[in-house]
Amino acid sequence: MPKIFVVGLGPGNAMEMTPRAKKALEGSDVIVGYTAYIELIKKYFPDKQFMYSGMKKEIERCKMALDKSAEGFKVSVVSSGDSGIYGMAGILIEVANRQYPGINVEVIPGITAASAAAAILGAPLTHDFAVISLSDLMTPWEIIEKRIELAASADFVICIYNPRSKKRIRHIDKARDIILKYRKPDTPVGIVRNGGRHDESAVVTSLDMMLENKIDMFTVLIAGNSSTYIENDRIITPRGYRINED
Repeated sequence: MPKIFVVGLGPGNAMEMTPRAKKALEGSDVIVGYTAYIELIKKYFPDKQFMYSGMKKEIERCKMALDKSAEGFKVSVVSSGDSGIYGMAGILIEVANRQYPGINVEVIPGITAASAAAAILGAPLTHDFAVISLSDLMTPWEIIEKRIELAASADFVICIYNPRSKKRIRHIDKARDIILKYRKPDTPVGIVRNGGRHDESAVVTSLDMMLENKIDMFTVLIAGNSSTYIENDRIITPRGYRINED
């Protein structure tokens, strides 16, 4: 049975790409993905054929890749981070199941934006946390608001993807206001932009001050829970271990 890989690239640099992901891409004839993600990896695989398309073209990319696989080529479809977390794994499996039943999809995981950002900030995700995207392209904003409300009221650490775009200017403001209903203003917040890439930046701030920093689609925010604290400019969410300081 023909096989197609859907590969999580991690943050986008070779150091943080898993050996399994590299092996799949090195063994592929064709690599298919969103334009920005293809640009991140082209230099690492110069002998490959690259096929790409823009935003909102996910189904088109799936069919493009599956057609190539059906023709006998070895194909990988790429996502940044982990392909199964806000990535291409789900839609590729759905399209393959319904329209290309003879092609098997193998999902290859990658380092997520959440875990990459957490490592840069310290250890903010060492207890229960929720990951919520503020993009309302596929999910109504009313549902996203409800999810933020429930996560905040349950005292989850909250990791926010896609916080602000050119059109969605105020969604992050609304999300912050919801979280403030349940958290103190000085709750630690980490803001990581382009985590794991050459122009990476990180800010450790507080819930009440977070909107004073640059926030865009390349940014991941992590808002702590009621136990999260800052020490030596690093964010820590304790899991409950008792440390003997004697």
